[in-house]
Amino acid sequence: MPGTAKRITYQILESGRAPGRLHRLFELLIVALIIANVGAAALETVPKFGARYGEEFNLFERISVIIFTVEYLLRLWVCTEHLPLSHLGPIKARLRFAINPFSLIDLMAILPFYLSLFMPAFDLRVLRVFRLLRLLKLARYSPALATLGRVIADERRALSAALLIMLGLLMAAATAMFYAERFVQPEVFGSIPHALWWAVATLTTVGYGDIVPVSTIGRIVGGVVMIFGLGMFALPIGIIASGFANEIHRRDFVVTWGMVARVPLFSKLDALSVSRITNLLRARVVQPDTVIARPGDPAEFMYFIADGEVEVGLHPDPVRLQEGEFFGEMALLQGQGYRSVAIRAVTRCRLLTLNALDFEELLATDGDLRAAITAVAENRLGGERP
Repeated sequence: MPGTAKRITYQILESGRAPGRLHRLFELLIVALIIANVGAAALETVPKFGARYGEEFNLFERISVIIFTVEYLLRLWVCTEHLPLSHLGPIKARLRFAINPFSLIDLMAILPFYLSLFMPAFDLRVLRVFRLLRLLKLARYSPALATLGRVIADERRALSAALLIMLGLLMAAATAMFYAERFVQPEVFGSIPHALWWAVATLTTVGYGDIVPVSTIGRIVGGVVMIFGLGMFALPIGIIASGFANEIHRRDFVVTWGMVARVPLFSKLDALSVSRITNLLRARVVQPDTVIARPGDPAEFMYFIADGEVEVGLHPDPVRLQEGEFFGEMALLQGQGYRSVAIRAVTRCRLLTLNALDFEELLATDGDLRAAITAVAENRLGGERP
């Protein structure tokens, strides 16, 4: 029984396979609580709110800390269910889990409260600012933030190189302006460290205007620095954007590969063939009762059903097609150029689409696949063609 309770708790907290969508409900509640905590921490600093609702803010803080503490302790309890930690002993597994970034963020989100509680003699009010770290807990529940973290980790070498270039450019700009303006404005450009503030504001294109060059040479240096700043400080953004696009592409490729492998028609193909087909197919999600094609629509695609069920409006009786089957091949094989029947999604479907040109090329290069598709097409019921 304890093992069962531990496993269910693990599924709710970590794995996302809990029955009744409990994991999703738990995530939504925690995310809402995190956002509410950050909002309360900000509103508490407004004098009229702090004076009027101070007790309510404190009560909400205590309740939140209790919930976050229980969550943290439960994660420590069930962490031995993680496959990478399951081979370790209970103590070692929990120590390993406790030092991962997400666990450290969870700890820092509650630690200031307990420090102020057990050390009342010290003024630790400044530690309350660490409550804003609870916002970082959202990274655990946001796939997009997790993807961004992986991108930054993967591109760390390129980002480090860009950072070194930026620092070098800052020093060069500050040094040039120091020599150009040190005698004209010694109070603001009297040293390289003083000139660094101007270099940062200019290269980042913020341009506060509180410090500006007045000599001709200084203005020339300033113009050159501005031009360099437009390109060099955009470099890290370009690196992250490119890495993010590559990460999304890799994820889509893996998802599409998995969907292709689920189609029986492709199940016996080797990895090279599956990879080639995966590059040709495009994933598409269709909601229930969506009309995928109508009579007279251009016959531009063939469809493979990775998940769900569709209805092909053949006469006299419609045909239901399910996971692993395909449709839309007849119009392409016969070169009709248009659909002759309606096709509707009965349930939520995940489809893989193959356009007409790729369809012809694929069948021309793979005789076995052509024979399989043709055999199914010839055995379809009725005279109508989807």
